[in-house]
Amino acid sequence: MPPKSAKSKEAPAERPILGRFSSHLKIGIVGLPNVGKSTLFNTLTKLSIPAENFPFCTIEPNEARVNVPDERFDWLCQLYKPKSEVSAFLEIHDIAGLVRGAHEGQGLGNSFLSHIRAVDGIFHVLRAFEDPDIIHVDDTVDPVRDLEIISAELRLKDIEFIERRIEDLEKSMKRSNEKALKIEHELCQKIKAWLEGGKDVRLGDWKAAEVEILNTFQLLTAKPVVYLVNMNEKDYQRKKNKFLPKIHAW
Repeated sequence: MPPKSAKSKEAPAERPILGRFSSHLKIGIVGLPNVGKSTLFNTLTKLSIPAENFPFCTIEPNEARVNVPDERFDWLCQLYKPKSEVSAFLEIHDIAGLVRGAHEGQGLGNSFLSHIRAVDGIFHVLRAFEDPDIIHVDDTVDPVRDLEIISAELRLKDIEFIERRIEDLEKSMKRSNEKALKIEHELCQKIKAWLEGGKDVRLGDWKAAEVEILNTFQLLTAKPVVYLVNMNEKDYQRKKNKFLPKIHAW
């Protein structure tokens, strides 16, 4: 007699995801001026936009589409032989460099931050090489300091957005007893406290209902981030760079 099958367990509930699902997402290349953003853009897109040795060489974002290789897609096309093949692609935006005080309009400030709000994720480029011929806006190379500057600017801009949202909700709550307004107001207070604690929204353990509201805000610190360290070829080949331990520790 065959053994009795074990009782099927319920599948674990899926964790709610910040952001959106799509086969054509937008990624923004972010970093301080002169860290290698435009060079990365050229490498990924095979274009030749200017990458000059002065801050704000890029003002308006450069944009390009890059196909996303997927062996599963190729296999399905060979199997079903569709009349047309539309593969997934990534829309890459090379965004102008950010400086300290951007949330208050310094540098290209608010324009820069609005460009980040329009993308789905971030490639954050960190400069981990020293070269006297390539200037740094803060005079010295310190990728952790640079990382903290940008992270702080994004949080401050999110706090500014949430504070305005709280004000609008409180005005609406005086005119209406709608439950949804109270729920959103409580969430905004929770987000504000989280951000003021120096933490990015994407790192929070948010409930599904909260994520649904959060996704309407398009907060800068809710976006997924990939940190890309720009080092010289010698350090890359020997897999050793004096800045890496501090970056990992951060």
